Amino acid sequence: MKSTYQKGQAGEARATAWLEQKGCQILARNFRCRAGEVDIVGEDGATLLFVEVKAWRFFPEDALERVLGPRKQARIVGAARVFLQQNPQFRDRSFRFDVLCVDEGAGTVRHIQGAFEAPCPE
Repeated sequence: MKSTYQKGQAGEARATAWLEQKGCQILARNFRCRAGEVDIVGEDGATLLFVEVKAWRFFPEDALERVLGPRKQARIVGAARVFLQQNPQFRDRSFRFDVLCVDEGAGTVRHIQGAFEAPCPE
């Protein structure tokens, strides 16, 4: 039986592979700083993606609100801000905060583009 950490790592690996198959370039995985964490930072054309990954067997429609409450959103935005400070070449890009829900059993991925909005994280 996998630990929660192992499930999370497997989900992030699946999400990364899925994004790459869709043509996204992965810039960072598990970007951490004092302000927070972003599971995946990627490029989709000219758009910078800050992606939260959730590896669950079942993801009910109303779960997104519980998973991405104001505190979690603030931590993702804070990490995005630090990422942009450390990587100024991306500051002029449009950006989006997405969620990828990975169903471990079926291996399917549900992509929620623009899962939440936030002011420019500069």
